[in-house]
Amino acid sequence: MNAAPNILYQLMDVIEDRRQTLPENSYTTQLFAGGVPRISEKLIEEAQEVIAAATEDGASGRDHLIHEAADLLFHLMVLLGHQEINLQEVEDELGRRFGVSGLEEKAARNND
Repeated sequence: MNAAPNILYQLMDVIEDRRQTLPENSYTTQLFAGGVPRISEKLIEEAQEVIAAATEDGASGRDHLIHEAADLLFHLMVLLGHQEINLQEVEDELGRRFGVSGLEEKAARNND
């Protein structure tokens, strides 16, 4: 692996800094200014690009999917940052679900 294992946390720190300081000439600042509607629009766009890239064959398709997945993760992290949700909270939720059948977990949510 060529990236630091905590790159997502490093990126989240940058996103949090952007939320607090709102520097000019920052794409993240522009997303924050647009609020949930703008960030959601980008998430939908990026999700569609991930799906399209997943249909591409070969090494270039794989590379494209990785690129688009990174874009999707970034925009999801911006949304989380906008809503003041940190990665640890998401990890905790995934940990709560770990080892539980996805079907069982979904059924339990539907019973609430």
